[in-house]
Amino acid sequence: MSLATSITLSSLELTRFFFAMVLLLFTAHSFGFLFYEAKLPRVIGEIFGGLILGPTFLGYFAPSAETWVFSAFPSEGALISVISYFGLVLLMFISGFEVQRSFSKQDRKIAISFLLGATVIPFVIGVLTPYVYNFAPYSGPNGNMLSLAIIVGIGVSVTSIPVISKIFIDLRIMNTRFAKIVLAIATVEDVMQFGALAIATGVGASASASLSLVVFTALVTVAFFAAALLGLPRMIRYTIGSKFNILIRTHPSRYALFLCFSLVALASLLNVNIIFGAFLAGIAIGMMPEEVFTLAKAQIKSISLAMFTPIYFAVVGLKLDLIHSLDIFFLLGFLIFSSSLKSGGALVVGRLIKQKRLASLNLAIALNARGGPGIVLATVAFDLGLISETFFVALVLTAIITSLIAGFWLRYVKKRGWDLL
Repeated sequence: MSLATSITLSSLELTRFFFAMVLLLFTAHSFGFLFYEAKLPRVIGEIFGGLILGPTFLGYFAPSAETWVFSAFPSEGALISVISYFGLVLLMFISGFEVQRSFSKQDRKIAISFLLGATVIPFVIGVLTPYVYNFAPYSGPNGNMLSLAIIVGIGVSVTSIPVISKIFIDLRIMNTRFAKIVLAIATVEDVMQFGALAIATGVGASASASLSLVVFTALVTVAFFAAALLGLPRMIRYTIGSKFNILIRTHPSRYALFLCFSLVALASLLNVNIIFGAFLAGIAIGMMPEEVFTLAKAQIKSISLAMFTPIYFAVVGLKLDLIHSLDIFFLLGFLIFSSSLKSGGALVVGRLIKQKRLASLNLAIALNARGGPGIVLATVAFDLGLISETFFVALVLTAIITSLIAGFWLRYVKKRGWDLL
C-alpha cells in the first residue's frame, strides 16, 4: 500500500474525525472552565470532559452514538491518537520549561531530605512490592515483571509539577519557600522517574528482562540524558552566536519546536521513550537566556494549552471505562498504599530533621499530588501494553484523587492563616 493510499480518508471519515475533535475540545474546555471556577485543577475537568464521551457515560447510555463518533473507522481512531500524542509531547516539553534550577543551601537540605524519604524510599519499596504481592493480574500483554515493578515504583512515588504549580498559582503562594521546595523535589523526581519509565518501556517489549538488556537500556537512557542536558544547551548557545542567530531570534518558536521534535525522533530511534526526549528538550530550552526564548515559550504554551493538551487529557478520560474496568478494592488499596508510603516517608523525614509537624504534613500532602505525571505514566504504560486496563484506571483515579486532596488541604491551611513551612 502506498503512502498516499494509506492516509486517504473518505468524506464521512473526515466528518466524523472533525466532529469528534470538536466534541473533545468543547467538553474538555467546558468542564476545565467549570472545575477551574470551582477552585479545582483544570486538568481534572478536561479528563472529566472526555469521560462523559467515553464508555462510562455516552457508551453506556447511547452506545451507538459513541461508536458512530469515535469507533466507526480505525483510521479515525488513529488520527485522534496522533493528535493526543502531540498533546503528550508538548505537555512534557512545556513541563521541562518549569524545572527549578537554583535553591538556597537551607532549602536544598530540606529538599534532599524529603526527596529521600518521600521519593527514593517509596520508589524502592514500590519496585519490590510486585515480588511480594501478586501484581501479575494487572500486567499488560507486553509487560514483564521488571517493567511492572518499575511502573509500580513510579506510581507510588511520583509528584505532579503542573498540577501542584497550578494550585500554588491559584493560592498565590508560588513565590514562597514552601512552593520552591516542593517544586525542587518534584523536579528531581520527574527527571528520575521519567528516566525510570524510559527504562521500563525499553525492557517491556521482551517476555523476560535479562540483565544484559536492563544494563543496556539503562546505559542508553543515561547516555541520552547526559547528551541532551550537556550537549544540547551548548549547541543552542553556539547556534545563537552563529550566523543563524537572526533566524532564531526571528522565529524562536519554530526553532524550539524543531529541537523538541528532533530530540523526540532521536529518542524513538534509540528506543528511549519519546516523552523523555520532549521533557529533556524543554529543560534545555529553559536553560537558555530568557530574552531569547521567553516569547517562544509563551507561544508554545498558549497553543499547547489551547488545543493539544486538552485533547490529550480528554482522550485519557475517553479511555476510562469505569463500568467494566474499575476494581474499587484494588483502587482503594493502591491509593492507600501509595499515599501511606509517600506521605508517611515525608512525615518521618520531617521529624528526623526537626521540621514542625504542620510543615511536614503540608509537604507530605503537597508531594502526594500525582496529577499530570501520574496520568502520563498510566497512559504511556497502558498504550504500550505494559499494564492492564484495571491498573490504568487505578493510576489515573489515584492521580485525580490525590491532586484534589492536595488542593483542598492547602486552600484550608491558607484560609486558617497557618504557616506552610
